[in-house]
Amino acid sequence: MRIFEQGQIVRVPFPYTDKTTRQHRPALVISRTAVGDRQTLLWVVMITSAENRGWPGDHDIGPAYRDIGLPARSVIRTSKIATVEMRHAEPVGKISSTLLERVAQT
Repeated sequence: MRIFEQGQIVRVPFPYTDKTTRQHRPALVISRTAVGDRQTLLWVVMITSAENRGWPGDHDIGPAYRDIGLPARSVIRTSKIATVEMRHAEPVGKISSTLLERVAQT
C-alpha cells in the first residue's frame, strides 16, 4: 500500500454533493496520516481550475502548477473536503511547505 503525506497532490474519485457522481480530479492530502479503522482513508480537499469562479478559502497554486504535475493553473478549494480510500489515490506531486502552511491556516 502506498504511503501518502500531508501536502501531496493525488488524483482521486472526488465525490460530488449529490453523492452519486464522482469525477477523477486532483486533490490535496490534508490528513497527517491515513485515517479510519484500518488506516486506509485520506482526507483531501479539491483542486480545481483557476478559471472557475473563486470561493472564500481558495488558495492559488500559481505558476508552480507545472512543477507539481497539474495540467492547468489551479486553486486549492479548502471548502470542498472529502474522505477517500487510499487505494484509489494516484500520486501527482507535492505543494510547497509555504503553500501548505497557508492552506492549514484556512
